[in-house]
Amino acid sequence: MVFGDCTCESEDTEHNKEAALKYKLGSIASILVAGAVGVSLPLLGKKIPTLRPENDIFFMIKAFAAGVILATGFIHILPDAFDNLTSPCLKENPWGKFPFTGFVAMLSAIGTLMVDSLATGYYQRSNIKSNQVTVHELEMGDHVHGHAADHVHGHTHATQSHAHGSEELMSSELIRHRVISQVLELGILVHSVIIGISLGASQSPETIKPLMVALSFHQFFEGMGLGGCISQAKFKSRSAAIMAAFFSLTTPVGIAIGIGISTVYNESSPTALIVEGTFNAAAAGILIYMALVDLLAADFMNPRLQSNLRIQLGAYISLLLGTGCMSVIAKWA
Repeated sequence: MVFGDCTCESEDTEHNKEAALKYKLGSIASILVAGAVGVSLPLLGKKIPTLRPENDIFFMIKAFAAGVILATGFIHILPDAFDNLTSPCLKENPWGKFPFTGFVAMLSAIGTLMVDSLATGYYQRSNIKSNQVTVHELEMGDHVHGHAADHVHGHTHATQSHAHGSEELMSSELIRHRVISQVLELGILVHSVIIGISLGASQSPETIKPLMVALSFHQFFEGMGLGGCISQAKFKSRSAAIMAAFFSLTTPVGIAIGIGISTVYNESSPTALIVEGTFNAAAAGILIYMALVDLLAADFMNPRLQSNLRIQLGAYISLLLGTGCMSVIAKWA
């Protein structure tokens, strides 16, 4: 009965393509501006003291953005993946006999964990080797000092060792922030391209309008979360600008690709459903992992937040507001 009711055919002729194109172009502009502004605000922390990572308000802004990312994965992307991979337009065997959506999302989260761990381990090992070289050079330099300066040298060496330990700790934290920001951007890029192509290929103005508003809101706060990670990672200005530009342009580029293939793209075809569903499930797994593990757990386990009840409550409220706002938007898009 279900398979008989599903035509699985494109219904482009029933929609106003001209009106749809106008909304698509408007979506490119609004999403580009929202993403650029969102990701740039935390990077302006050097000029705007309130947005600096060391300020209390930063925890709340980041918690709100993490809530938006978490709700995007659970409420927006994962249900779409379920719809794609359980569509009656797909063959019952194997798509109707195995929960591929949850399976792909699970593998994606595990894969993200592995990349996260491997990247962190690699950078830390590189950092340790670099520090060992530095210590060796200092010890070699020590031999040129005269015996008359032994007491002064001992005091200086102890001071250098203490400073070295402090620098190593700071470097370890910096490496962690850099890995988080890079893996987070990877997950964002994957789902942004898929969402952009889906919006660009759609020929229904009724579908595009609410999606444009939802994506603009999402892009702004997701950008703030990514910008906060980039700011904490202390990348050079050029690297930070490149990462911000990639984030801002990905969804608009996806929409442009969708517009280009809209004449031949059939979103109800089995191939399109499988590809889109698989990528959506993978993106959902990445975003859910990053939001819970790298953004929320990292900040909520921070001794500075745990020692201050006011900041803790503020972060909880911000998190709930972020997830709530993005969840409400799911009613329309």
